[in-house]
Amino acid sequence: MCTQLAFYFEQKNCTGCNTCKIACKDKNNLEAGQNFRNVYEVSGGSYIKRGRAVIPKVYAFWISISCNHCIDPACVKACPVKAIKKRKKDGIVYICEDLCIGCRSCIKACPYKAPQYDSSTKKVKKCDFCMDLIDKGKPPVCVAACPMRVLNYGDLNFLKARYGNICKVRGMPEGNATKPALVITPHRDALKK
Repeated sequence: MCTQLAFYFEQKNCTGCNTCKIACKDKNNLEAGQNFRNVYEVSGGSYIKRGRAVIPKVYAFWISISCNHCIDPACVKACPVKAIKKRKKDGIVYICEDLCIGCRSCIKACPYKAPQYDSSTKKVKKCDFCMDLIDKGKPPVCVAACPMRVLNYGDLNFLKARYGNICKVRGMPEGNATKPALVITPHRDALKK
């Protein structure tokens, strides 16, 4: 029995192709500008001068991120009508759309910008870990669609034991207080310095 589902991201091999983002957008029929999963490029660096030679010392990597289904989700606490819930059986954080009043308190509270306001329904929506697929024993669409197989999911404790306990890398928003259910095998240049 899984007590907390989590995403696993093997960042070091991500090519930034956005297939996970597109698959999610398609499954959830999201409008332009709405994304439950985003892929961000992080790049930078400098150069070293040796005599007349200029040697670049640059880096570039990607972060694929959605709702982290946090252990202590700020969005749940912020919702004044208790429309955001955390499933006991697997820790998935989801929104009961019928209860949502569209106040956007959850959007302000989430450090990862996971909740998205839908102007057509006047409600907030977000990644629900593809609960409908999970309940049928299938993976979330972002995981299934990834051509590089760098996204996966599973029990948080299992993922931590297998891959380590890294859930924060350079370029990610601050959010350690929420205890994100996310495990990352980082790109060599992505570890916080």
